[in-house]
Amino acid sequence: MVLKKLLKLFGVGKKKDPKKKGAVPHSTVNGLLDPCSSGAGTVLSLQKLDPECSSIILSTINASHGSENDDYKLFNQFDVVQDFSDHHYAKTSPGKTTKDWVKAIQNEWKLLQRDLPESIYVRVHEDRIDLLRAAIIGPSGTPYHDGLFFFDIRFPPEYPRCPPKVHYHSGGLRLNPNLYESGKVCLSLLNTWWGTGCEKWGKSNSTILQVLVSIQGLVLNDKPYFNEPGNKSSANTPLGEKNSMAYNQTTFVLSCRTMLYSLRKPPKHFETLVVRHFHERERAILDACDAYSSGMVVGSLVRDGVRYPCDKCFAGFKKSLDAHTEHLAKELATNRARALELKRDAPAADEIVSTS
Repeated sequence: MVLKKLLKLFGVGKKKDPKKKGAVPHSTVNGLLDPCSSGAGTVLSLQKLDPECSSIILSTINASHGSENDDYKLFNQFDVVQDFSDHHYAKTSPGKTTKDWVKAIQNEWKLLQRDLPESIYVRVHEDRIDLLRAAIIGPSGTPYHDGLFFFDIRFPPEYPRCPPKVHYHSGGLRLNPNLYESGKVCLSLLNTWWGTGCEKWGKSNSTILQVLVSIQGLVLNDKPYFNEPGNKSSANTPLGEKNSMAYNQTTFVLSCRTMLYSLRKPPKHFETLVVRHFHERERAILDACDAYSSGMVVGSLVRDGVRYPCDKCFAGFKKSLDAHTEHLAKELATNRARALELKRDAPAADEIVSTS
């Protein structure tokens, strides 16, 4: 089977599960979600409000939209899975929960199904509805472009009175002032950073969708150097902009290392996304590496013609980038072989089962 073969390619041994998980097609939102908007709207009403709600949602999904088996190429933006054994919060007990807690998570699921942007993917757990995993594609025009960034999320028993817990898959790298090597995510909406009013979590108007969109748009931005409070005062000054450009150089190299980390050890249920995404973006990634190595400013479009001065700072960046580009090119070539093998096995699409 195609996904079994994919897991084998990554060295992951798995027994086939007879159950097939459902999926829903995605819809998109235009631009960034207003952090002061709840994003609420008319949603499907489910009859039960018990811990088995995930199975109810799953049945609804299957009946309305079919399953991921319809086309091996599709990687649904939202899907329900079973095995989250590698989830950061897998060993954390859900704790004592209430019907209101279940209902709040049901509403989060329905909002995600309906409004996820095209560049964000989510998997939720059928039996542990407190767990969620998301993949965010780095925005263009930033040092994070074309990267995949993974986050494990947990809804605590006090939710939605308090915000969800979020852990970033850092691979031990610090590529943003808000994303720590430990996996800590500093964000006002998570109450892990200072903020006022609607910038902070509100039990009646904040959602996990806002959290994901905020990470993508506000954290993974074009000048992350100024995310650090101590650096904000130097914005729009010659020294501040120089430091920002140097920070972007380091950040892009770390982003390349994160790509390597994801290619070599993709999180569960996102193996197909990793293969497809990096296969589709391989040329763009390597072209960007070549352009930046030749002097183009990180995050700028090649046609802009903005170049770095040939100083020692750039020389060090070029040496580091060239070394990582070589490793990345080899790993992307290996990934290309995985993608081609999946394509050759396309006729067997009806045999695909969920990665759960």
